[in-house]
Amino acid sequence: MSEDASRKILKDVGLTEKEIEVYIFLTRHGALKGLDIAKRIKKHKAQVYNILKNLQTKGLVEPTLEFPARFTVVPFEKVIDLSVKAKREEAAFIENAKEEIMSYWSSVSQSGLEPLLEKFVVIEGKNKIYRKISQMMMETKNLFSAVSTVPDLLNAQRFGLFDVVLNNPPKSNAQFRFIVEVTEQDLNVLKVVLKMKLQAEFDFRGRTPNLSMRLSPRMIIRDDEELMLFVTPRIDTSDKEPDETCLWTNCKTLVLSFMSVFRDIWQNSTGIEDKIVEIEASKVVPRAFDIGDAEKARFTYNRIMESAKEEIMIVTSAKGLGALAKNIALLKGWATRGVSVKIMAPVTHENFNAVKQLSVSCEVRHVPTNYLETTIVDGQHVFQFKNPLPEQQEEVSPHFENMIYAIDYEYLKNTKNVLNDLWKDARAPSSFTLQSIVNPPKLAVMSPSKTRWSEYGKTMSKTEANFEGITQKEVLDKIINAQKSTAKTWKDTITFYGSHATAVIHPPDYFNLPDMIFNIYHNNKQSSFGAEDILIISLWLNTLKKPMYVPVALVTDNFRGETLRKSVWAGTPVEQNFRIVKKDELQVSVQGNTLFAGWTISIPLLPPKYTLPPSCILFEGYGKLVSGISTTTIPSGREVKSEYNGLESFVTFFHPSSKYSGPGTDGLLARDAVTTSIASSNK
Repeated sequence: MSEDASRKILKDVGLTEKEIEVYIFLTRHGALKGLDIAKRIKKHKAQVYNILKNLQTKGLVEPTLEFPARFTVVPFEKVIDLSVKAKREEAAFIENAKEEIMSYWSSVSQSGLEPLLEKFVVIEGKNKIYRKISQMMMETKNLFSAVSTVPDLLNAQRFGLFDVVLNNPPKSNAQFRFIVEVTEQDLNVLKVVLKMKLQAEFDFRGRTPNLSMRLSPRMIIRDDEELMLFVTPRIDTSDKEPDETCLWTNCKTLVLSFMSVFRDIWQNSTGIEDKIVEIEASKVVPRAFDIGDAEKARFTYNRIMESAKEEIMIVTSAKGLGALAKNIALLKGWATRGVSVKIMAPVTHENFNAVKQLSVSCEVRHVPTNYLETTIVDGQHVFQFKNPLPEQQEEVSPHFENMIYAIDYEYLKNTKNVLNDLWKDARAPSSFTLQSIVNPPKLAVMSPSKTRWSEYGKTMSKTEANFEGITQKEVLDKIINAQKSTAKTWKDTITFYGSHATAVIHPPDYFNLPDMIFNIYHNNKQSSFGAEDILIISLWLNTLKKPMYVPVALVTDNFRGETLRKSVWAGTPVEQNFRIVKKDELQVSVQGNTLFAGWTISIPLLPPKYTLPPSCILFEGYGKLVSGISTTTIPSGREVKSEYNGLESFVTFFHPSSKYSGPGTDGLLARDAVTTSIASSNK
C-alpha cells in the first residue's frame, strides 16, 4: 500500500496531519521515548506528548510499562478495521435514517417546479474525477461523449470505469462516443478498449482525428445535460504525473456549445478500427514512406517545393512560419510561376512580422498549436513531420528526422480534404492585436514611468523595455508573504494577489458580437476584498469624443466593496453595469500556464445593443515566463500598478455558436500577479 493511501485511511479514522506524521514515524522506527521522537522530528516536546496522548485516546498508540515510557503503534491492520467499521456504521446510519431524512427534506424543500440552477463546480483529484465520470456513464440515457487521450483511457481502465458499465449496462439505447488520438505506439491499449466493446451490450464507438493533433480541451458530455472540462495543461514538462482538475457544469448553453465542438471533431475523424487496420496495413504495403535520413528528406522536400506549379498547402509551426518568410528565393519563384500558397500556423508576437511579409505573396491563417506539420504540393505529394517535443520547440521547423512522404492517391485525397476543412475554419490574423489596441507592456521588465497611459485605452507608441525592475522570485514572495489590508474609502490602497489574463477577441459575424477585450482576475483570500473571480469586458465606443475601448461590464462573485468599486469605475458604463453573481455562476481556474474562465449567466453589454451569452475562454501560455511591471491610469484617476510573472498566450473563446481560436498576439497571461490601485492625489 502506498503512503498516500495509508494517510487517507488514517485521516478517515480521525487523525490530524500532525498525528499521522507521528504515527508513520513510529511505524518506521519502532518503540521510542517521547523526548527522542520530539528531537528526531524536530518538534517541541510538549506538542509531541500532546499528540501521543491523543493517539492513545484513539487507541492507535500504546505506552510501555517502563519509565520513562516508550511508545509503539498498534498494527495497521487494526487501523484498517477501524476505518471499515466507521464507514459501515456511517452507511448503516444513513440507510436507517433515509426515510426520516427524506421526509424532513421534502417538508422544507421548495416546489419541485423551480428550474434547475445552472452552475460551475470544481472537481480536483483523479479519484473524485473518475467517480464523477463513472456516475455520468451510469446515468447516461441517450449519448455519452468524450474527447480524451490514451492515458485517460488507461486511467479509466485502472479506476474500473469500463467494468462499471459492463457490469451495469444502461437500460436504454445509450450510445457511447470516444475521440482519441491514435498512434502506432497506442495500438495495444486501444485493442484492449475494442475488446471491451465486443463484450458490451450497448452502442460503443471510437474515432481518431484525421490530421494528427493533441486534442484540447479534453471533455466529457452526458445527454446534453452536463459537461466536464479538464483544465490541466495539455503539455506538462515536469517528471511527476500531474493531478487533474476539472470544471463541471450543467449550464445548458455551455453543454450544447461544447457538444457542437465535439461533433465537428467527430465528423473529421476516422473510426478507431479503420485507423488500426490502416496503421497495420501500412507496415505491409506502405502508403507513405518514412525517410529516416534527415539530409535525404530535406533534399526531397526542397526539390518538390521548388518544382511546384499550381498550389501548395502548408500547416507549419510558429518557428516554421518564420523560416518560410526568410526563404526569399523560394517565395519569388512561387510568385513568378503563379503558384497559390496557403499557409496555416500558430501566429505569435515573434512571427507576426513574418506573417506580414508572407501575406504579400501568400495567404496566411492562424491555427492552434496542436496540428501535425503537413505540406501538400500540387495535390500529388504529401509531406508530414513529427511534432517536436516541448524541449525541442525552440528549433526551426520543419524537423526532417523521420519525415513521412506519400504519393498514394487515397492518402493524398484524405489529407487534402482535412486541410481544406481546416483552412475554411481558420482565420486570417487581425492587424489589430492586443498590443496595438491597448498597448500593454512587452513581456519584459519595464519602467513604470514609461508605461503610464495618459488616458484609459488610448493607443500609445511602443516603449523600450527597461530590464531593471522586478524578478520572478520577488513577485512570488509578495504573493506568498501577503498580509491582507481592507479597503473601505477612496483614499485606501486596493491590492489584489493572484492571476490575471487579458485577451482581445475578434468574433466572426455569426456570433453577433463586436470585438471585445476581456480582463479576467482570479484573486486569493489575501486580496483587499478577499478571494474572488472577476470578469471585465470592454468595447470600442465611437460615441465618445475620442473613440476608444471602454469597460462596459464588470462581473464578480464577491459582494465586498461594491460602493467603493463603483466609484473606482466612475465615468464608465461599468458604474451602471456592475453585477454580483453567485460563486458557482462565474468560475476562473488556473493550472500551471493555463487559465480557464466560464460563466453560466448572460451578461448585458452597455450600450444595450449586445448580450454576451454563457461562454468560456481558455488561455494557454507559451514561450518563456518573464517578469514585468506596468502602470496605467483608469478613468476615475486611480493609478493601477501590476507586478507579474507572465506569458503571451493563445486564446480560445467557446461561444454557443462555435469555437473561436485566437492567435498568440491576442492574449496575455499574468500567471502570478500583484495588482495595486492607488487613489490620485487630486480626488
